[in-house]
Amino acid sequence: MKTFSPPPLSVVEAASTFAALGSEQRLGVLNVLVRAGPDGLSIGELGARAGVTGSTLTHHMKILAQAGLVTQVRQGRTIICAAAAYDEMKALSQFLLSECCADATDIREGHSHD
Repeated sequence: MKTFSPPPLSVVEAASTFAALGSEQRLGVLNVLVRAGPDGLSIGELGARAGVTGSTLTHHMKILAQAGLVTQVRQGRTIICAAAAYDEMKALSQFLLSECCADATDIREGHSHD
């Protein structure tokens, strides 16, 4: 099974994504979706679990979707499911960790903090 490696994010893309997470409610919504797994949740279940409903949830989902952190798919006529976009979150994590410890002299010289 091949795994998808997202392309590296630019600083601009990463900053935009982090800005979308700059709300406690949006971060909470995303956390609920991550906990739910790749199948996601109906918008109603998401609202109930996150404690955010109606137009407020719609607003937060729009911002998270624009940042590429969530996806929304209509199933049937009335049920809307929302699932976390794991590849985008992986790219964001890789942006943060890609140069981890690159300038840490004690690591390059074999020292540790025991």
